[in-house]
Amino acid sequence: MGYAYLGLGLGGAISPLLINALIQNFGWRHAFQIIGILILVVLFPVAQWVTRSNPRDLNLFPDGLVGTAVSLPANELGAAAGTEQIPVRGVELARAVRTRNFWLILGACTLTIGAIGAVTQHLILFLKDHGYSQSAASRVSSALLVSSLAGRVIVGYFADRFSAKNMMALFYLALALAIPLMLLANRPAAIWGFAVAFGFAMGADYMLIPLVTAECFGLATLGKLLSLIIMGYSLGQWFAPWLAGRIFDTYRSYDLAWGMMAIAATIGAGMIYAVVPNRRVPGSSNEISPKEFKHVRTN
Repeated sequence: MGYAYLGLGLGGAISPLLINALIQNFGWRHAFQIIGILILVVLFPVAQWVTRSNPRDLNLFPDGLVGTAVSLPANELGAAAGTEQIPVRGVELARAVRTRNFWLILGACTLTIGAIGAVTQHLILFLKDHGYSQSAASRVSSALLVSSLAGRVIVGYFADRFSAKNMMALFYLALALAIPLMLLANRPAAIWGFAVAFGFAMGADYMLIPLVTAECFGLATLGKLLSLIIMGYSLGQWFAPWLAGRIFDTYRSYDLAWGMMAIAATIGAGMIYAVVPNRRVPGSSNEISPKEFKHVRTN
């Protein structure tokens, strides 16, 4: 998953420099028209003809095994005889949204991703307010997103070996600790240090959300649960940047906003650490049982 998320970080790293160059050469209206055309030209063909959504398209099972499944008796897997579907188990949606884990994940993501949104959306304006040029501010923003590439890969490595929720809590705390470095904006070394530390932790964030959610609730309703979590943290991504802007308009400084965002991310880290994955609760496992493996014939 870390490698899959590299594209998101790579695009983010390139886009500030690209958009800045387009604005300087064509103006901001034409720059955004060009970006929109590029999205249509690149993303639609890739989504339509390159990517595959079903493991069967690649002769794979959902867990990555290569091969084909034989007919499974209805009394063993709860499916009609003759089907080739191996069921994916997990907690039902109605049950999941009533759990403490769900609300801890939702609250933590809303607070921390809201803080990320406030920092990233105001970063260039903040730096320009402290005397950085548009080009210099864009380079810092790109450095932050380049650093996020390393975060995605490295945290993926650790998440495969340690608890994903502990990794997520650790990186949320790292985000919180990086934000106060912005108070030293007049020192370029502090800003570049912030960009590296914040970007690294930010890169780890988004890819850990589905892993932690799957640890708690399995895969059966993972898509629906993630849609609710994304809806929740999207509100944070809207409100926190707006709040940071209002604070700047009132006090002509971002200092209070950065302090609030650091506190929000710290609370988010604590909430994720309080999550208790239900690996052994009936219905929450996303693993195929040994009994089911007997019916799988690999190539």
